[in-house]
Amino acid sequence: MVEHWSPKPGVGSSSLSTRASKNIASMINYIKESFEELKNNVSWPTWEEAQKLTVLVAVFSIIFSLAIWGIDTVFSGVIKEYFNWIN
Repeated sequence: MVEHWSPKPGVGSSSLSTRASKNIASMINYIKESFEELKNNVSWPTWEEAQKLTVLVAVFSIIFSLAIWGIDTVFSGVIKEYFNWIN
């Protein structure tokens, strides 16, 4: 079914304010359903699990950033040496 909108009040299937209130109501309904799903259907980690996983992510982030820094340092030296861009 296609909704037709007319700028004249009372003509057509809906007015602008009716469509706006439907959109707002659907957004509010979406937010309520999302909150209910987070509250009832998502399995949250325990505090201890969250702490362990946070430390794990921090350690691997540091290791990864050090690896990227090392590779960048090596390639920067090689490029400067190859192209004689030594300042």
